[in-house]
Amino acid sequence: MSAENETLVATQLQQLEEKKENATIVDFKMVTFSLADKDYSIDIMHVKEIAKAGRFTFVPNTLPFVLGVYNLRGEIIPILDLRIFFNIEVPPREENKLENMLILQVEDQKFGVVVDKIDKVIGVQKSTIQPPHPLFGDINIKYIDGVVESNNRLYVLLDITRIFSSKESAEAVAPGANYEKPQKIMKQPQSVADVPKNQAAAVVQGGMVKSPSDIARGISGGAAEEEDSSVDIKFISESLLTYKNFTVSSVNSTWVKHRYLEWSKETKKTQLQNSDDADDFLKTFWSPFTNNWWSSEYADAVAKVLPDNAAKQIVVWNPGCGKGTETYSLACVLKKRYPDAKIRIYAQDIDLLNVSNAGLMSVPANLASDWYAPYLTKKANGEYTFSQEIKDSIMFEYHDCKHTNALPTVDIIFARDILSLLDEKSQESVVSDFIEKMKGNAIAVIGENEDMPDSFSFGENAVGTLVAYTKD
Repeated sequence: MSAENETLVATQLQQLEEKKENATIVDFKMVTFSLADKDYSIDIMHVKEIAKAGRFTFVPNTLPFVLGVYNLRGEIIPILDLRIFFNIEVPPREENKLENMLILQVEDQKFGVVVDKIDKVIGVQKSTIQPPHPLFGDINIKYIDGVVESNNRLYVLLDITRIFSSKESAEAVAPGANYEKPQKIMKQPQSVADVPKNQAAAVVQGGMVKSPSDIARGISGGAAEEEDSSVDIKFISESLLTYKNFTVSSVNSTWVKHRYLEWSKETKKTQLQNSDDADDFLKTFWSPFTNNWWSSEYADAVAKVLPDNAAKQIVVWNPGCGKGTETYSLACVLKKRYPDAKIRIYAQDIDLLNVSNAGLMSVPANLASDWYAPYLTKKANGEYTFSQEIKDSIMFEYHDCKHTNALPTVDIIFARDILSLLDEKSQESVVSDFIEKMKGNAIAVIGENEDMPDSFSFGENAVGTLVAYTKD
């Protein structure tokens, strides 16, 4: 190979490595949305939440892009239409029509901005953001922070601080060559085009030019701003779904909201940047002793939540059994709780390797001196394993609980944390299957930080932190 070709190949390899490296680094996240079918974005750090609303209180003597004010959980915030602000044609607004809104925070003030459609959260590398270009002539270039390409789509990154901050707005109306003091407006302009460009970030109230921050403070009557420390759950939800296949729904939303407040204080972060962040966020979600052997205290707690049952056979469904530590532990508790009954556990998982190896599991020697001791035997090689009676009580199966399940009716469903790893539709389907499979006196145990979906009605029997759900 010639020296020239070697140089060319080396250069191409270096470029591929750089491209690969750049693709794996995400240090900037933005919320994307559309205006008149064009893609725009805003730094996620300015976005507090998203909302839908249609009842805005009209404020007289304001520019057309001010739709009014809105009561956001007791806090009065101004609502601005970005389409009108940028002089984009907007169809006549239907009365009380629900609008897509981004709730933004700039300095110490919140604003609501109306857009056509809110898309998603996108992570990019800061170095890929290109400077604004005059080609984007429909928007004043000073309001553009840059442009960035993601998945073959070009997004205009807006400079929200420049558009809405008090400092920029004050500069826009500061005494200068054009005028010596705030101007009186004799009539309301019909469009943003009627306003001088250097006043585009200002709102007119009572005939006087004011910044959005000023008008918001005036409307709220000086009321103290209610601190909203959580960003919209939609953003957290998308990250958890992307990184950990974790679906936020009525099953776990109470825990997620509480955890966000706790996590953001601990880490000083507001968003999940990568898989490690998602792991850290979820570390307190999983039920006790997930993928581990149970302590005697936890085994006793599970035994207490189990119902009295004199049946000759106890049938149990254990979806999401993992490597089998939970299933074997449950089998031992059931044998102790129902010593005269025949135990039958249907343990299922979508990991074929886990299911295949679960029946061959060796037991750590330290369990022989723990509460597991009566249910263990020692093999010829000195290792411990579960007794044949315990092994015979379990049937490990490869099965996805989202699909049709030909199980008999059951006395107990032990399904810790699996609902949160299903999409919302599948959550509903699986819980419906729970109800169909449960005998009249059966119970279902789900994750310690999970609730049954709102659309179902169950009875509850709580013993400590464990809850047994019964047919209502």
